[in-house]
Amino acid sequence: MADMDTALKQAMQIDGAIGVALVDYTSGMALGTVGGGKELDLTVAAAGNTDVVRAKLRAMELLALKETIEDILITLDTQYHLIRPLTGRAGKGLFIYLALNKARANLAMARHQLRSIEEDLDV
Repeated sequence: MADMDTALKQAMQIDGAIGVALVDYTSGMALGTVGGGKELDLTVAAAGNTDVVRAKLRAMELLALKETIEDILITLDTQYHLIRPLTGRAGKGLFIYLALNKARANLAMARHQLRSIEEDLDV
C-alpha cells in the first residue's frame, strides 16, 4: 500500500504528467500536490474540478444511475485532465486529479497507470 506522497510521486512518473493532486471533493481542498507551477495552479484546479465531480454526481443521482464514476476526462487543445474518484472506503469523498501534456501522453496508458496507483493508495 502506498501513502499519499508516494502515490502522487508515482503519478508524476506517468508520461506527459504536468501536475497531480489528491483532492477532497466535499471541501474542494487539495490534500497533496506535486508538479504544476506556472503552467498549472493545482490549488485552483482542485477547487474547480471539485465542481465538475459534484455536478456529475448530482446528474447521476437525478438520472437514478446506480453506477460509479471510473474517471472523468477533460480534453483541452494541449492537455488531458483526468479525474479519478477513489473507490475504497477510506478514500470516500476524494479524487485524484492528473493533468497531462497531450503531445507527450498516452491516454490509455495514463488511465491504466492511474487506476493502478488508485488501487494501491492507502489514505
